[in-house]
Amino acid sequence: MNTYKKSVLLFIICLIAFIKANAAVVDTVITHSTSMHKDIKTVVIKPAGYSTAKKFPVLYLLHGFSGNYSDWILKVPAITKLADQYQVIIVCADGNFAGWYYDSPVNKDWQYETYVGTELVNYVDKHYSTIANRSGRAITGLSMGGHGAMYIAFKHQDTFGAVGSMSGAVDIRPFSDAFGIEQVLGKYSEHPEIWEKNSVINMIYLLKPNSLAITFDCGYDDFLYQVNLAFHNELLMRKIPHDFTVRPGSHTWEYWGNSIVYQMLFFSRYFNKIK
Repeated sequence: MNTYKKSVLLFIICLIAFIKANAAVVDTVITHSTSMHKDIKTVVIKPAGYSTAKKFPVLYLLHGFSGNYSDWILKVPAITKLADQYQVIIVCADGNFAGWYYDSPVNKDWQYETYVGTELVNYVDKHYSTIANRSGRAITGLSMGGHGAMYIAFKHQDTFGAVGSMSGAVDIRPFSDAFGIEQVLGKYSEHPEIWEKNSVINMIYLLKPNSLAITFDCGYDDFLYQVNLAFHNELLMRKIPHDFTVRPGSHTWEYWGNSIVYQMLFFSRYFNKIK
């Protein structure tokens, strides 16, 4: 091999090494839920330059109704670039196609609040180099996952310091006969008190001003726009600081792919402020 070919080969090898060192790594891992007695898949995105010599903040990203843990990485693969840009580990959790991120009082096989809010967090902190406290954790999601993020963060403020929602079902009561919620909470007509207690809009009393960094948004043409607007107004009335954004758009992946860019900036500012 002549000198020129050796130089080209060396350049290619170095280029491949550089690309690998400067690109996020996407893992699909098997986690275990003791509360549900089963294994559950999770996508974990490690940013470029990930090393156990450094502690990284973590964003937990939740899918919507009828989805699963792989939705975000398949529909919005650009989230890997956000992990790189902001040096954040992204964890795409599974909340069952219609688990609603509740610990179901009527179906003991669905305990997704405990799984995402406790078991998964413990797994991630054990297996990855994380900032293992609320100052290094945020949670957000779309639609059902937007509800789930708010619900879990409100109830686990010792675990999460920042929360977001994209087109979130922050009030489930208008959908008592839709999206499988009655499979998780029971029929609204038979258990109205459970529905009232577990609607995020009715849980604002759990918050104190600035106890959580809060951001949420919704498209103006989204069928969930009105419940998000009502949620915003309730937070204003209770003097809970938050960011609320309305953009053109509806209940689509195009909207959420755009939304996560702005939410990641919000969470990065939170992580950097805490340091």
